[in-house]
Amino acid sequence: MKAIDDRLTELSVLDTRSRDIFRRLVETFLETGGPVGSRTISRHLPVGLSPASIRNVMSDLEQAGLIYSPHTSAGRMPTETGLRFFVDALMEVGRLTTEERSQIDAQIAGLNREKTTDDILADATNLLSGLSSCAGLVLSSKANARMRHIEFVSISASKALVIIVSDDGNVENRTIEVPRGLPPSTLAEVSNFLNSRCQGLTISELKDQLDSQLQTVEQELDALAARVIEAGLAVWSDDAGDGKKSLIVRGRSHLIDEAAHVDDIERIRKLFDDLENKKEVMNLLGLAEGGEGVRIFIGSETKLFSLSGSSLVVAPYHDAKDNIVGVLGVVGPTRLNYSRIVPMVDYTAQAIGRLIS
Repeated sequence: MKAIDDRLTELSVLDTRSRDIFRRLVETFLETGGPVGSRTISRHLPVGLSPASIRNVMSDLEQAGLIYSPHTSAGRMPTETGLRFFVDALMEVGRLTTEERSQIDAQIAGLNREKTTDDILADATNLLSGLSSCAGLVLSSKANARMRHIEFVSISASKALVIIVSDDGNVENRTIEVPRGLPPSTLAEVSNFLNSRCQGLTISELKDQLDSQLQTVEQELDALAARVIEAGLAVWSDDAGDGKKSLIVRGRSHLIDEAAHVDDIERIRKLFDDLENKKEVMNLLGLAEGGEGVRIFIGSETKLFSLSGSSLVVAPYHDAKDNIVGVLGVVGPTRLNYSRIVPMVDYTAQAIGRLIS
């Protein structure tokens, strides 16, 4: 990424005329999806420039790595570096209209709160997919679910099943190793001890609480039971950064609708394969959890989309305590209407945060 950052720093000194021509070329490309010629640009520039003058500037832009020609006689299209420069330095982010915000609020307010959180998030992902005409996706961390009940059940001499029921009705089961010959009464004692403390807390919050009360825990439980608690909670919290998350993807048909050529269909097929590889998706969306606001990933900037010519626009959403508990966004072709998609994803993420809080 350093080489790209260095290149973008160099490009930031483009003169005003070059920036205007480049901006018009990219905006036209995002509208049409095809190469843009000098005559097309000349008709839309506020200052009259001949096609020949524009071609000279386009040649310089091509030398700078911002645009390229897919065919010898065709117009120009932005490279991935060009799209990144446009998004970071030139794009004017649009604003949702009052009607669009009201539409999002009304549809999210109408989601069935009797459903599980995953079902609500799936509905919200469908909503975002429909609004953006892209595939919508959401990643939620199971470690952030608030607990209603936890139970340890012996299943063999050295294994136990940990069952966690969350506030929204989801049930998660994990198998853990326990000391051989551990009596069932110890598991029952562990379950009772945790149930008196876990309600309304996430796994990480419960762990933090128990860590801070370690002296009390040791007084109330013998060392053997404490080891079972530690193992039972660790199997969840250790997974929190290792892919134990729920991924929901909706609206894949929108990507196929966008494909105009056989090559595009093949890229979409590759993208579907990418999405099935959840580990890469989790790693990618995990990057978005690392900061506030909307994040944009373009093409080969990520390992996930390097072969599928796709972009991802995502934003984190928060719980009532302002903790990031998931990420939602859209995936589509690199010629996304970024200025429209960015505020849409951002506002929907805020609305989802308000809903789950």
